[in-house]
Amino acid sequence: MILLSFDIEEFDMPFEYGKNITFENQIAVSEKGTTIILDLLQKHQIKATFFSTVVFAEKVPHLIERIINEGHELASHTYYHSDFKVEHLKESKDALEKLSGSEVIGFRMPRMYPVDEREIEKAGYKYNSSINPTYLPGRYNHFDKPRTYFNLHNVWQIPASVSPLVRFPLFWLSFHNLPISIYLFLSKITYKKDSYLNIYFHPWEFTPLDNKEAYNFPSYVSKNTGDKMTERLNQFIQSMKEKKYIFGTFKEFLVEKNLK
Repeated sequence: MILLSFDIEEFDMPFEYGKNITFENQIAVSEKGTTIILDLLQKHQIKATFFSTVVFAEKVPHLIERIINEGHELASHTYYHSDFKVEHLKESKDALEKLSGSEVIGFRMPRMYPVDEREIEKAGYKYNSSINPTYLPGRYNHFDKPRTYFNLHNVWQIPASVSPLVRFPLFWLSFHNLPISIYLFLSKITYKKDSYLNIYFHPWEFTPLDNKEAYNFPSYVSKNTGDKMTERLNQFIQSMKEKKYIFGTFKEFLVEKNLK
């Protein structure tokens, strides 16, 4: 199964690069990107998982309704994208369930920061997808973590996919910067090895990010964003469907693997 997921959130990334962006624009950019994603998924008739902050969900109830009505899964990306307290684990789960009318069983921490698994279990989650089991300077150092799913403190850990052997990450930055043929090759050998793929993106990637004055992003972040990103994901989905690979939600994955 291919687990496509999207972290839908306030677009606060410009702050990391010394640029200000109003809260209204943070929401507007992510709202536009989420709409593009949903349209693409609808075109291909495939399902995905959306990890949402409560703050974003409260501002776009029409998109949360669409996510649920079109058969996708809603999971927690905590309450705020850049402010976290342990109590937000349970609070965000409760708030998202109330907003959506759907059970929330999954969690992903913003920026894949570590969080105590015992607290995740206490909050009532069944799975956590907050590990990128590779090394990325200044961000991750998780060579000691398993590449594939495992159980810790009664919570299923479903790490982001990395290639066998060298653990090359298949996350969003790789998708932007590798030739699509190379990304597809790495994805297929990883799928063959693991029997599933877990890759994630953000809605703002589907909007143009090459405005230096507005965002000041380095080229490895802004490359192949906007319409180019939409077309690349379209190519990826089409190629995987031609191989008869199935796309599904994390909830469906737990059922398929009998992970209780």
